[in-house]
Amino acid sequence: MSVSTPSVGTNSSGQAEQGTAGSSISNSSSTTLSTNEFLNLMMDELQNQDPLNPSSSDPTQYLTELAQMTSVEQETNTAQNTMDSAQAQSVSQAVSLIGHTVTYLDQSTGAKLSGTVASVQITSSGPTVTVGSATGVALSSITNVT
Repeated sequence: MSVSTPSVGTNSSGQAEQGTAGSSISNSSSTTLSTNEFLNLMMDELQNQDPLNPSSSDPTQYLTELAQMTSVEQETNTAQNTMDSAQAQSVSQAVSLIGHTVTYLDQSTGAKLSGTVASVQITSSGPTVTVGSATGVALSSITNVT
């Protein structure tokens, strides 16, 4: 990550504009700011702010930006929690099948097979079950439970 300090701009009369020079942060690995990068920029803005001579821009803009960043972070956390809940529900459904007889579609042959669920495996793509000697049966391929 590189940090550079741009020069202060000039207005149409060639005079230096009011305000302070800010810092820009470039991050080649991403096109969005992380929460920490945003807060670092916010701190730079607050440290370089002159409370006795506010610029023509809205002095409360940084509070608005902080509130927006907090809102986005909360939405991200909510999405993550929803995904975690859905995954936990899938695992719970798979575990509840243990000992039950299921009918499922064999993914390689397309044949309908039946057997008793013996165990559950948790994989990166979600839970799978072992039906008889067949391992890795996806919950989505199960068509009937008795």
